[in-house]
Amino acid sequence: MLGMLTFGPALLRLLGGRGNVLANAIGYTQIFFGGAVAPWLMNTLAGVLRGTGNMKVPSLMILNSAVCQIILGGTLGLGLGPIPQFGMRGVAAGSLTAYLISISVMMWYLFSGRARVVPKIRGLRIRRAMLVDILKVGMISCFSPLQSVLTISIFTHMLARFGTEILAGYGIGARLEFMLTSVAFAFGIASVPMIGMAIGAGRVARARRIAWTAGCVSFVAVGVVATIIAIFPDLWVNIFTGDAGVRAASRQYLSTAAPMYAFIGLAMSMYFSSQGAAKVLGPVLAQSARLLFIGIGGWWLSVNHATAASFFALAAASMVVLGVLSCSSVVLTRWGPKRSPVAAVRPMLS
Repeated sequence: MLGMLTFGPALLRLLGGRGNVLANAIGYTQIFFGGAVAPWLMNTLAGVLRGTGNMKVPSLMILNSAVCQIILGGTLGLGLGPIPQFGMRGVAAGSLTAYLISISVMMWYLFSGRARVVPKIRGLRIRRAMLVDILKVGMISCFSPLQSVLTISIFTHMLARFGTEILAGYGIGARLEFMLTSVAFAFGIASVPMIGMAIGAGRVARARRIAWTAGCVSFVAVGVVATIIAIFPDLWVNIFTGDAGVRAASRQYLSTAAPMYAFIGLAMSMYFSSQGAAKVLGPVLAQSARLLFIGIGGWWLSVNHATAASFFALAAASMVVLGVLSCSSVVLTRWGPKRSPVAAVRPMLS
C-alpha cells in the first residue's frame, strides 16, 4: 500500500502509461491503494470461515462483493442521476466500499457466535509457536502473488514498445485469465481444509487424492472454457472494444495463449493444495521459474527485435512451465510429518 502510494506513478510510467491513460491509472491507484487493507481483511476473514469448514458464507460474501463492485463502481465511475462522474477514482471507491460491506457482514457473523470459532479481543496473547506455524506457510505463500504480479508487470513493460493497441489487446486477454483463475481458485481453496484435515489425521494418501482431483478438475474446467474462447475469440473481445487494432491484437493473443490457461488453473490448484499440506515452497519456486523464464526469454526476444506474436508465444510457454513445475513439486515433496528412524524400523521388526 505504502509502496504504491509513494512510487505508483513512477511504476505506471515505467509500464508504458502515457497521457490520459496514465492520469486515469494514477487516479485509480491513489484511491484503491489508500484502502488496500480492505481486500486483504476481507480475504483473511473469508479464510478464517473456510477454516471452520464453512464454504458457503465466505463464497456468498465474495460474490456479494463482486456484484456490489459492479453496481457501486459503475455508478461512481460513470455517474448516475444526481451522482457525478468520478471516473477511475469512482471505480476504485466503489470497489473499496464493496469490500467494506462484505467485511462488516463477516465480522458480524464471526463475533455473533454463529461460526464455530468466536474471536475474543480481550486477553488476546500472541503465542509464539502458533505464530511460527502460520508464518512458515504464510510468509512463503505471499511471494507467489508478488511474483505473479511482477511477471505480468515485466511482460507488460516489454509489450509497451509495440504501442497501446498491443497493450490493450494483451490486457483483454489477461482479463480472461484472471476470470478463469477464479474458477481454479474455487476448487483450490476448497481443497485446503480437506487436505489439512487429512494430513492432520495422518491420511496422506487421501490428501494427495484430494489434491490431484482438484487439480484435474481445475485443469479441465479452465481449459475447456479457454479453448472455446481461443477458437471463437470474438465471444470475449466483443465485450470490451470495437477498435479494429485492439481487436486484432486480442484475437492474436487469445488464439496463442488461451489454450494454455489450463496450466494456470492446474498450478493454482497445486498451490492451494500445498498450502493445506503446509508444503508450499515448491509451487512458489515454480512461480520463480516462470518469472525467470519470462525475464530471460523476453530479454532475448527484445534483443532480437521479435514481433508481438513471439512475446505472446513466450507468455503461453511460461504457463506450461508453471503448471508442469507446480505438479512436479507436489510429486517430489514429502507430505505429512517426518518419520523418525525408530518409527521406520518398528514395522519391519514386527
